[in-house]
Amino acid sequence: MYRHTAIDLIESGQMRLAKDTAEDIVVTNGTSWKCPTYVRKLPPCRFECPSTEDIRGYLTHIAQADLYKRDQDTSIDEAWRILTDKNPLPAVHGRICPNPCEKGCNRKDKDGAVAINNMERFVGDWGISRGLKFKKLVDEPTGKRVAVIGSGPSGLSAAFQLARRGHEVTIYEAFDKPGGMLRYGIPAYRLPKDILDAEIQNILDLGVDLKCGVKVGVDVTLEKLRSENDAVYIAAGAHKGADLGVPGEDAANVFTAASYLNRVNSGARVDVGKQVVVVGGGDSAIDAARTSLRTALASEDEETREAEKEAVAEVDSSGKAALDSARISARMGVGVTILYRRTRNEMPAIDRDITEAEEEGVRIEYLTAPVEVIRDNGRATAIKCIRMELGAPDSSGRRSPVPVAGSEFTLPLSSLVVGIGQKPEMHGDMQDILAENGWVKVDKETMSTKTEGVFAGGDVLGLGISTRSVGEGRKAAIAIEDFLRKRRPAIKKRARVVKSRSMKLYYYPTKPRNEEATIKVDLKTEGFMELATTLTREQAIDEATRCMSCGLCMVCDQCRVYCPYEAISRDKKRPQGKTMFTDYTKCVGCHICAEVCPCGYIEMGMGL
Repeated sequence: MYRHTAIDLIESGQMRLAKDTAEDIVVTNGTSWKCPTYVRKLPPCRFECPSTEDIRGYLTHIAQADLYKRDQDTSIDEAWRILTDKNPLPAVHGRICPNPCEKGCNRKDKDGAVAINNMERFVGDWGISRGLKFKKLVDEPTGKRVAVIGSGPSGLSAAFQLARRGHEVTIYEAFDKPGGMLRYGIPAYRLPKDILDAEIQNILDLGVDLKCGVKVGVDVTLEKLRSENDAVYIAAGAHKGADLGVPGEDAANVFTAASYLNRVNSGARVDVGKQVVVVGGGDSAIDAARTSLRTALASEDEETREAEKEAVAEVDSSGKAALDSARISARMGVGVTILYRRTRNEMPAIDRDITEAEEEGVRIEYLTAPVEVIRDNGRATAIKCIRMELGAPDSSGRRSPVPVAGSEFTLPLSSLVVGIGQKPEMHGDMQDILAENGWVKVDKETMSTKTEGVFAGGDVLGLGISTRSVGEGRKAAIAIEDFLRKRRPAIKKRARVVKSRSMKLYYYPTKPRNEEATIKVDLKTEGFMELATTLTREQAIDEATRCMSCGLCMVCDQCRVYCPYEAISRDKKRPQGKTMFTDYTKCVGCHICAEVCPCGYIEMGMGL
C-alpha cells in the first residue's frame, strides 16, 4: 500500500480537513481505513463560562511547568496572562462568581469538579502580589476615541480590551468611585475593596481616563459624547431597585436592597434596628440580609456583645465551633428574616451564600409573600404576609406561587429591605436608548444599539452574573474595533465540546479537591472581614494537576508508548497541543492511539 505525506496530499488537493481541527490531518489515498487526527476541542468549563476564559489553558500551564522545564513562578505569571486575556478581574471573580464553569467540568463525573473558582482567585491574587501589569497588543495608538459609560464589570472589561488595542478610552462613572455593583452592591465580606481597587487600577494603568461623579444625561449628554468620540459603549448597570407594589411601602424605613447596599458600601451608617425583614430570593436579597445582620450587631455595645459570647461559650463547649452566631444574635435580640415566595429549590441566589446566611442566623420563610406594609407615624412597624403554594410553571419555567386563602399573618419589623429585582436608571437623553420594557436592546452578535456607533452590554440588557457582563464587554470591544476599522466581523468557528463519555476517566488518579478555608462561624458576623482565604501556592499547583486537559493533548505519552509501529513521536519544543505527531508513512490505522488517549484529543480521520 502506498501512502502519501501531508505535503503530497495538500499539493494534490486530496487532503481533507476535519471541522474544528488544530492540527494537520492526513488520510491515505485510495483506501477507506482511517488515520489518527488531532482535533482540538472545546472543554466544557470554557463553554459554560460566560466570559469564555481559557480555563484549560491557564490550569495546564501551571500543571505542566515541570514537563516543559519552566520555572513554576514564571508559569503562574503566564497563567495570569492567559486568564486575564479574557477577564481582567480574576481576583474579583474568583470571589463572587457562582462558577457555572464547575458545573460543566468533566471531572465532576469522577471525583468532583476542579476548583476553578478557587484557582481563579489564586491566580488573580498572585497577579496583584507580584505586581503583574497588562500589556498593550499594539505599539502605536490608533487615534480613535471611545467613551465608556459605567465602570462596572462590563464597562471595565470593554475599556481594558479597547485600551490594549490602542484606542483612547474615557470612562464616565456616576458614582464617586469606580466599580459599579462590584463596589456598591457586593459586601466587603465577599469582595474586599482593596482587591477591587488593585484590579481596577491595573486597567487604568493602560492609559484609561476615569471621570467619576459624572452622570451622563445630566452632567453631560449622550449626544455630546457621541459627537466627541468615535464610538460609545453603554454599561451603566441596573441600580434602581424594584418596588413591591403593596400598600405602605413608601415608609421612611423601607429600602430597596440596591439603595441599602449602596449606602452601607459607601461607608454610611444605616440604622436598620434589630428586627429586619428582607423580601426576595436573589443575590442582592441575601447580601442585604447578611449585611443588615452585621450592621445590627455592630450597633450593640461591645461589652454586651462580649458578655453574650462568654455566656454562649459556657453553654457550648463541645469544640465543634467555639461560638454560634445564630444563638448570639438571638440572645442580643437581633433577628433577620427573609421572605421568599417560592421554595429553596427555586431560589436564584448562590447556594453557598444561602447556606452561609442560615448558618449566621438569618431565618428564611419560604412560600411567603408580602401583602401590606403596616405603618405608624410614617414608619413601617410590621409586614402582613400570606402563605403560598406552587402552581403551574410560568414563562421562566418555574412554578408560579399561588396564595393560600386564610393563611395571612403579621411579622413585626424595625426595617424592611426589598430585593426583588433592579432596572436601569437613565436620565436625560440616555432614556432614548431604552426600549419600551425599560432595558436596552442590542444586536446580540455586535452588541450595537439602534443608534449608530453606540453599543451596550452588561446589566442594562438584563440582570445577570458579573462574568456575563465581562464577556459582553469584551464582545462589544471587539465589535467596536471592527466598527472603527470599518471591517466585517470575523467568521466565528464553532468547536465541538468534549464530554466525559468520550474520555478515559479511569486514566486519571483519584484526587480530592483543594477547598478554600473559611473563618469560624462565630467570627463571620464580626464586621465585614472576608469569610474565605485564598489557596496556598502548594494547594493551587496541586489543584491545577486535577485539570484533565479535556480535548487537548497533555503529553501523557499513552499514544506513543502503545503504538505498535512506533509511528508517533514527541517534541517538547513544539507548542502545547502539538507536542505529539504521527508519521503517516508508518501508521497502519490500528486505532490503538485513539483508544488509549484519555483526554479525547485523538480521533480517527476519514479516508478518501
